[in-house]
Amino acid sequence: MEKNILNNSIDRSWIEKLDNPLVISGPCSAESEKQIKETAIRMDTSYVKVFRAGIWKPRTKPNNFEGIGKVGLQWLKNVKKNTGLMVATEVANAEHVKLALSFDIDILWIGARSTASPFTVQEIADSLKGKEDKIILVKNPIHPDLELWIGALERLFSKGVKKLGVIHRGFYTYKTSKYRNQPNWNILLNFRSILPRIPIICDPSHICGNKKGILEISKIAFHFFRCDGLMIESHCDPDHAWSDAQQQITPEKLLEMLKKLIYSNNYNDEKSQNQLDSLRILIDEIDENIITLLAERMKISKKLGILKKKYNIALLQKNRWEYILNKSIKLGKELGVSEEIIEEIFKIFHKESINIQKY
Repeated sequence: MEKNILNNSIDRSWIEKLDNPLVISGPCSAESEKQIKETAIRMDTSYVKVFRAGIWKPRTKPNNFEGIGKVGLQWLKNVKKNTGLMVATEVANAEHVKLALSFDIDILWIGARSTASPFTVQEIADSLKGKEDKIILVKNPIHPDLELWIGALERLFSKGVKKLGVIHRGFYTYKTSKYRNQPNWNILLNFRSILPRIPIICDPSHICGNKKGILEISKIAFHFFRCDGLMIESHCDPDHAWSDAQQQITPEKLLEMLKKLIYSNNYNDEKSQNQLDSLRILIDEIDENIITLLAERMKISKKLGILKKKYNIALLQKNRWEYILNKSIKLGKELGVSEEIIEEIFKIFHKESINIQKY
């Protein structure tokens, strides 16, 4: 499918009629009717327009809480009736779609694990044929595969679904990071350059994996990358939540954050300044990655030192050092990095590694 067809034919009416940013909030998981009702009642509907709750929870391992199931859909329907909020939940197969639609759930989203499976997305898309009035959001796949993310949208669009949007929830990383899921803001910029009309909702709860970073990520998403909305997990008693307790906040804390976010005057709306700040955030993210990887490299160097002492091996291995340096210089040239920079950086790495291995 040509990208411009998807881009030009998308229906943005559902988000353009709502306040900016669109805020979707509610608990990670529906646990009880009381919990859903209390959380919803405590929402400030002048800021929050959509109430979310996980009904089915795809878990990494079996025997964990996998969602309350069908009964929770009635609780969401009651929230919609009693508060006037739109309601949303995640679907992972055709049966989920069928049940959610039968309870008049307004917004369905496809989770990161599901987005990673074209077969699953196709099943969901097929089940939505003839349901063009529903809003469908697609979370980014677990790994930073832009084409897979866009492909999910194309599968839905080919079945007549035009009220589409995406959720940026960050990407899995193998390295240690301060984030649960790496934001990888550059992927978001690339997505927008290809499909600028697709609404983007940022999910700082899943990016951070904790409460303390939510406001910072929300500011970056809203002010610098001009996301159309936010999905933030909230719970009436987050410390006792059945899933992801560490990243959920109370509705009152949510309101406090949103006021700081929307009324903050610390951000320059000039286009040039916004572009500069966005690029600086990309650099900051790369710098954090470099430092984290450097720390991992030093840990391995320390282990090497222990082994060298154990087996009476000389700390300086000239052939190994020359191999690393030459290989790195060659790779740097291929990627457009000067030989001088590579040599200087790796000399510092090598010197520090030797110092670590001495002790």
